[in-house]
Amino acid sequence: MADLLRLLLRVAEKAANVARICRQEAPLFQLLVQEKTGEDKNKKFVQDFKTLADVMIQELIRHDVRAQFPELAGFIHGEESNKFENGLGESVTVTVCSTEEETAKLLATVLDGDRTAASLLARAVHQDPATIEASTDGLTVPLKPSELGIWIDPIDATSQYIEGREEVLEEGRLSPSGLHCALVLIGVYLRSTGEPVMGVINQPFNNKDPAGTGWRGKHYWGVSCGSTNICSESRPGERSEGGLSVVLSSSEKQSVKEALTSVCGPDKLMYASGAGYKVLCVIQGLADAYVLSEGSTFKWDSCAPHALLRALGGGVVDLALSLQQSESGAQDPRTELTYHQPRADRSGADRWANHGGLVAYRDVSQLRSIMGALRGKL
Repeated sequence: MADLLRLLLRVAEKAANVARICRQEAPLFQLLVQEKTGEDKNKKFVQDFKTLADVMIQELIRHDVRAQFPELAGFIHGEESNKFENGLGESVTVTVCSTEEETAKLLATVLDGDRTAASLLARAVHQDPATIEASTDGLTVPLKPSELGIWIDPIDATSQYIEGREEVLEEGRLSPSGLHCALVLIGVYLRSTGEPVMGVINQPFNNKDPAGTGWRGKHYWGVSCGSTNICSESRPGERSEGGLSVVLSSSEKQSVKEALTSVCGPDKLMYASGAGYKVLCVIQGLADAYVLSEGSTFKWDSCAPHALLRALGGGVVDLALSLQQSESGAQDPRTELTYHQPRADRSGADRWANHGGLVAYRDVSQLRSIMGALRGKL
């Protein structure tokens, strides 16, 4: 597990490098955007984009993990199709080849013959990043790679990544929108139960280098399995002021907002972009919980941050199921989201949606307060 964690941290940083390179040249970036259609389209948004950066990140993670852990080969799932259409209307299957030159040649067919851009991307895909610091020595978890599966969200909050606003990140406050919200998410789950057991989050656009050399990222990780619960973030201390703080999507139902005001202090309903980023805000203690009443997130959005929350003593529950269970009293652990089974009655990406909505929380007593406020309101 320590070897797998080190690998995921490394490939997540490679992924972040690809994301940063694709944003550095605005004319190039315009060539990399293609609107999703059909069953791959997220119904929540009028426009939902698939970028070449998304596809390359997903495929480089899949390629590198498969090379070191072949037992995982058939269980590395991602958000994106690796089919891409170039300007000539030709469909190209994007993969990571055995050499940088071969990958560059393949990418040139997607980029309408732009060999300079293709070479730049291929170099980022094949270049190992600087050493990633993580206290993984001595991490022993009684699991084998053959028991695990992986969910990849190559760039969560793609719309924020595409728009590219550079908001000033204030210490101790969440960022409502902008590049900070774009994350690389890699979650590991047990194939038998669907429990999330490991998560890696990379924030490619965490802060600007003062030397003017561009953006620098930050990574977070957690392992939760049995009695082993380790996280790169420490559990936030209790705040002295009253009322819970809850982060929501700006499009959340008015009835949910009104119900939550009964348990939230003044100005404690906050809004941010990106499902992964909102859960990260809970992990960091910038919010006590994230509530979403719609089924507009997917397994790839929630698996990685869910593992970190579990390591901190929290979790992510299915909101609809939890409201049903809370009527009978104690919180049922079976309401926690799982990641191993698709919905048989749905098709396409919708098979992997978190259909009942969700609540991400750090403290079960706060979860009970939220359920009490929402009961009968949805």
